[in-house]
Amino acid sequence: MSVLEKVRPDRKPAAAREPRVTDEHGRRIRVWELALRYLLLLVVLALTVGPFLWQLSTSLKGPTEDIYSSPPSFLPGHPTLHNYSRVADTIPVWDYAFNSLKVATANVVTNCVGSALAGYALARLRYRGRRVATLVFILAMLVPAESIIIAQFTTMRELDLNNTLIGVVLPACIASMNVLLMRNAFLNLPYEIEEAAYVDGANAWQRFLRIAVPSVKGTLAVVAIFAFMGAWDDFLWPLIVLSDPDKFTLTIGLNYLHGTFANDERLVAAGTVIAVAPLIALFACLQRYFFRGVGEGAVKG
Repeated sequence: MSVLEKVRPDRKPAAAREPRVTDEHGRRIRVWELALRYLLLLVVLALTVGPFLWQLSTSLKGPTEDIYSSPPSFLPGHPTLHNYSRVADTIPVWDYAFNSLKVATANVVTNCVGSALAGYALARLRYRGRRVATLVFILAMLVPAESIIIAQFTTMRELDLNNTLIGVVLPACIASMNVLLMRNAFLNLPYEIEEAAYVDGANAWQRFLRIAVPSVKGTLAVVAIFAFMGAWDDFLWPLIVLSDPDKFTLTIGLNYLHGTFANDERLVAAGTVIAVAPLIALFACLQRYFFRGVGEGAVKG
């Protein structure tokens, strides 16, 4: 054996070494830390997705299956879609869903357009009172919606918009949170790009439409998802404004599935799944832009 072989310790080949798990900063993660993280993720997943899966399972159970069995049976023994047809026979669920779709679509359009315009004005334009205007939007987020709901109802009645879908859309057509998200997204854009466009003769509208807006598509997707969810899930404000059953939104209409003397949990679960399905479909379509937009419009200290 040579001297080098005696001095140099044996080294394992690269394939035999233990794999290293690192975080985004390149730091090594221990095995027990990785296991703890996955355990916490599984707990959060069970708490968030579990109730929806239980409602989905209940909606697929037939009338002969016991939904209150102990221990509970998660998977339906004989899956059926009869409960969904019963929902349509009990209430005009598709008419209510169409009303909710109109309200949610209008809310998405107004929030995306209005928040983009207001956010660009707060981030890029130079004028006196810009800091005060930003502070006003921040303070508006601190006001509970329930404290101003009487004033909103009085305003809608004075405008003769009571019992209309426009009255449902108008108070939430531009949310303060969405304006601040767009403002921070525009602040992250390099000023050199707009300066080059300004030198080429582009005015404020051209810089906004051709440079700023295409660069913050991710944040616009976040605003669209938040606006759609807020309008689709809203229950209190449509309940106060609307009195005509033909104009009820889906959240109000599903309340009629709860009877005074009887309550079929299978029927309620089917209605809940119908209400949640559009939100899942929207997020599935926009998730790629959503996660990119969270970083674009993040509020920095």
